Amino acid sequence: MGNPPELYHKILNIPKDTSPQELRAAYKSLVKKWHPDKHPPSSRPEAEARFKAISEAYEALLDQQENRAVFGPCNGDRAGGGAGARVERTRSDGFCARSAPGTPARELKKVYSAGNPGGRRAFAEFSSSIVRKAPPLERRLECTLEELCRGCSKEVTFTRDVVTRNGSIVKKEVTQTVQVKPGWRKGKQVVLEGMGDERPGCLPGDAVLTVSERRHPAFKRVGDDLVLRAEVPLAGALTGWSLSFRLLGGRKVTCSFEDEVIRPGHERVIRGEGMPVPGRKDGARGDLRVKLEVVFPTELSDEQRAGLAEILRGSC
Repeated sequence: MGNPPELYHKILNIPKDTSPQELRAAYKSLVKKWHPDKHPPSSRPEAEARFKAISEAYEALLDQQENRAVFGPCNGDRAGGGAGARVERTRSDGFCARSAPGTPARELKKVYSAGNPGGRRAFAEFSSSIVRKAPPLERRLECTLEELCRGCSKEVTFTRDVVTRNGSIVKKEVTQTVQVKPGWRKGKQVVLEGMGDERPGCLPGDAVLTVSERRHPAFKRVGDDLVLRAEVPLAGALTGWSLSFRLLGGRKVTCSFEDEVIRPGHERVIRGEGMPVPGRKDGARGDLRVKLEVVFPTELSDEQRAGLAEILRGSC
């Protein structure tokens, strides 16, 4: 008699013991959500498929609930008919219907016919597409560190398989616009529902775009922090030095080390000048960490050695 009821319940997202009122409420909610007219062309094929399956599942479960008190095996009272119930043979394979006293035979025939509507065959052919979806189409969404910091609108072009009316598969190039949000990280996935490959008898797959981060010439991202490495000549490390650079947003920043001796591995932290923290609405940002490496000379003359020894004598 068609597909198992478990599949119908899964499509409508309802438990097995759902009442007729709850069944109707679930149906109305889902057909409102998946009505094809409410979806753009990109997701309309999936909406049409789900809309059709929801309608078929609703009809099947509604028929099942109506027939529950009518159909059963031919074993008299043990079939659940109880005293006064009438059992009538309705099929040559031994399946029988039972009715309450006074139920006309024509009503039994009417209910049984409703239990096996013509649409059940269409549902049997289509139901597999509800539980089966074409594999996802995976592509890379390459972004610069500036784009991940500020956010941007980015166009992505890729090729997908499309099923034609005669059932053949052709390649089609599509372009989609993705809104990159400030703070997105490498590995973030953007799912474009129904924009992946198509396969006969299946719902269109999704296109999955995975964010990748293009290498930056100056900054390296570590979580929500930015790391800037700079080399300091030994003379600057001992006598004073300053570093000027532009942040990812374009603003110029100068770090001055005039009143301190820079040691190898020295780090200065500038609070709140890192990457935006994803999902935070208060504008929270990570930190900028300026890491300095002292560059020592590869060789010194005898005169330079003597001069340094004299200058540094007693300083340590």
